[in-house]
Amino acid sequence: MHTTEQKLKERIKELTCLYEVTSLIVNCDYDKVEHALKGIVKCMERAWQFDKETYVALKTVDFDLKTDEKGTDYVFLESPITTFNKPHGSIKVGYPAPKYSLEDFLEEEQQLLDNICLEVGNLLERKEIRENEVRIRRQVEQADRLRILGEITAGIAHELNTPLANILGFAELLEERVADDSQASKDLKKIITNTIFSREVVKKLMFFACEMPQEKETVNIVPIIEDAIDLMRSTLKQSDISCDLKVSEQIITLRIDKIQLTQVIFNLVVNAIYFSPPKSTISVHVADKNKKVILKIADQGSGIPEDVAQHIFEPFYTTKPSGEGSGLGLSVVHGIVKSHQGTILHKKNNPTGTIFTIEFPKT
Repeated sequence: MHTTEQKLKERIKELTCLYEVTSLIVNCDYDKVEHALKGIVKCMERAWQFDKETYVALKTVDFDLKTDEKGTDYVFLESPITTFNKPHGSIKVGYPAPKYSLEDFLEEEQQLLDNICLEVGNLLERKEIRENEVRIRRQVEQADRLRILGEITAGIAHELNTPLANILGFAELLEERVADDSQASKDLKKIITNTIFSREVVKKLMFFACEMPQEKETVNIVPIIEDAIDLMRSTLKQSDISCDLKVSEQIITLRIDKIQLTQVIFNLVVNAIYFSPPKSTISVHVADKNKKVILKIADQGSGIPEDVAQHIFEPFYTTKPSGEGSGLGLSVVHGIVKSHQGTILHKKNNPTGTIFTIEFPKT
């Protein structure tokens, strides 16, 4: 039996712990939640009756924190952490077994544990809400920038089309006239090659600005994606990279422009190849889920730095060395996806790399 003095001492420890936990949560920087959780775990270790032998383990989707172990086997009090009424993790407080049993825990200690789990869940909810607000704000800002850039690039593309067509036409005519002059022929070939390259850049600009006419039809997209990947087999082989395609079923129908879908696959896989190390695998997953089709392309490369992430869909923005990329690939993909009322997002792959997720509505 505990004396009145012992009971009072335990209540003081519990109230002190709850006060410290509340203070850590109130003053928590949402970018340093792990630091606050470590502090909470340490507070809890001191709050239990046999504090010298108490072991605390906090585990959530993102964190796995523990105090120093005092044995190999334990008896535990446990309470769940929930966020938005869904399980998110748990906190366990244990004593070494068989020295202690569940009867050695106080009823008030279970109540304290439940209260702490409730507070931790509230903290993680607020963190998630804040992150969602930041992400939505960035998406709105990015959509605004892309809309303005789309209008500008559409005008540029139209202005460049006519002079490029004239340069190409007259260069081809001159090529016939100077067939006997080898140096002039070489120079003209360079002009023609660079003009064709410039025309392709203009075409990408028009794709980005959604100025290219679409020919949508309801098709099975599986063979289209298979063909697009097959066309890149030689590039994959040269880079010593494999590409793994998985589909939820062999017939996945979608109303889409076939050429533009091919371009989306091309650009994303080519990007993945460029940033992937040898011997790695690029995964392409296609799933038909009720009212939408989900396309995921994951690589095992170096990933996208945080300071770059918000710019990757902007035209002419590239992290590749000069001459190795026009900076239009992802902006074209973004324009095509948006023109099909779809969404495109990216996140970190585990342990390294990037996952691009595209969702196309089926209606």
